[in-house]
Amino acid sequence: MNDANLRRNINVGSKVRIVEKQNQKTNELTDGIVKRILTNSSEHPHGIKVVLNNGKIGRVREIIGSNPETK
Repeated sequence: MNDANLRRNINVGSKVRIVEKQNQKTNELTDGIVKRILTNSSEHPHGIKVVLNNGKIGRVREIIGSNPETK
């Protein structure tokens, strides 16, 4: 399983790349900082759903970096 599919690997403040719903077919990624984690389950096959600081919502495809304060 991909790291981005496990909730425990994503924290508020983590830098991630997400795919928004409207970009799922093109797989266009958006970079941002996690503001809130929306997925309640510990894992999800399509990625953990998050809200970024800029308000965009999508599923995490890649984890770029984590917030050292949350570890």
